[in-house]
Amino acid sequence: MPDSSYRKKWSELKKNIRPENLVRLSRQIAYSFLDLYLKDCHYEEDFIDLLCEMMTFSSNPQLNNPGTQALFEIIIERLCDDFESLQTETYNRVMSQVISFCRTIPEGSKLNNRLKKFGIHSNDDMLTRINRIRLNKNKLADKGVIKKILILSRVTIGADVAITSIIIQRLTELYPDTKIVLIGNSKLKEVYGANSNIRIEEISYSRKGGLMPRLSSWHRVLEIIDQESSSVHGDNVALIDPDSRLSQLGVLPLIPENNYFFFDSRSDTSFNKKMSMVELTNSWLDDITGVRGFKYPKTWVPDEHLRVSKDLFNKLRNNGAENVIVANFGVGGNLRKSVGKNLEKKLLIKLLQKPNTVILLDKGFGDQETSCTNALIAEIEKQGYLTRHTTFGSNIKELINWGVIGIESGIGEIAALIAMSEEFIGYDSACQHISAALGTPCLTIFAGSNNMRFIRRWSAHGQNRCSIVHVDTLSNPHAVEVDDIITRIMQLRK
Repeated sequence: MPDSSYRKKWSELKKNIRPENLVRLSRQIAYSFLDLYLKDCHYEEDFIDLLCEMMTFSSNPQLNNPGTQALFEIIIERLCDDFESLQTETYNRVMSQVISFCRTIPEGSKLNNRLKKFGIHSNDDMLTRINRIRLNKNKLADKGVIKKILILSRVTIGADVAITSIIIQRLTELYPDTKIVLIGNSKLKEVYGANSNIRIEEISYSRKGGLMPRLSSWHRVLEIIDQESSSVHGDNVALIDPDSRLSQLGVLPLIPENNYFFFDSRSDTSFNKKMSMVELTNSWLDDITGVRGFKYPKTWVPDEHLRVSKDLFNKLRNNGAENVIVANFGVGGNLRKSVGKNLEKKLLIKLLQKPNTVILLDKGFGDQETSCTNALIAEIEKQGYLTRHTTFGSNIKELINWGVIGIESGIGEIAALIAMSEEFIGYDSACQHISAALGTPCLTIFAGSNNMRFIRRWSAHGQNRCSIVHVDTLSNPHAVEVDDIITRIMQLRK
């Protein structure tokens, strides 16, 4: 039975809005939804409706954000990371309910009208469609002449490298005369910019934004699809959806279903449970194309970034550096993925025990990560090692051949540094997949998840060594032995 006390609290809270109380109540509702779901798979619709109200009640986005964060970070991410069919079905049910709510409010009139054009008039229509899509057996080989292939970005760079780069390679090989358009963030140009076979149509999607801004990205995707389809016959267009956030993992329609190819990447039944995401993607492509093949992830880093990186590495090595490692301890705001500064400091010091080692330490993204990295570098300097600070492309006045260089860089620039280095070390992030794609040995410290299938799916997979050290920070974080973790790291590097 739904807990009516949450509705009473929400009614009282609206009379005297305090942001901290919004955060507290929205998290209570989200966790209560999971409590009921985890026990016996009970789905409490009223809790989702309450969160929908909290996500859309104000004209001030800052007041709507607590509800949005509770829904996505507590419920949706948990459901999506399990890689089980039941959780996938529940995600589809949650998101269909959320979208159905949004189409009833004034701000959702455009959403409502466009859904009607796709023949979706109710929540049941939406669920019926996504369930049908998951079972869709469309084959690219049956399409005849394909003149244009549209591919949705996965939104995160790491997932795009691990998944869409494979799709691009395989389809370019099979359809060399077909135009390929990738719909995604402008950052894709940093890792795909040197590939002349694809064109990137830019679209923004904020993973930390409010609910309506997230859904509004769908309108922009539809506009791009209409624009790209106008120059060719409808039957000659194929849309590849690799379980993208741009379609809310397939829940929002985009194109006639005969032209739509959906990669159900969260399934636990369609493919071998032992597969990495790279293997899973290749297996799915085998199925829809009818042609067996295998491609590793790949990046196409712009030449200007590679030239700058090569120049820096040449200077470092001419100065006596024999072993140059790129490290990154950024976690993209997901603090669960971090083991802590004690591990990071001790690991850097351990790596520096080998003479003539230079560690290029990426300062990460945002003020908080930069500040933490600067503090870490200061700790290394206290241990007697030389340190420097720079930005990608800037001259370092006094080069070192043994120590740490903190470097500010964009995603394409850090990719160029990884390409020239002997090794990459860091947490589970885009950089591990970039490293695998570049053929640079990488070691990932995998924390923040004890789901074995999630770890296996998202571990880097490349032609060179891709190792992981799993750290259980969830079951008993106080029992994490930093020295033991470092011993395991050094063992895998031999």
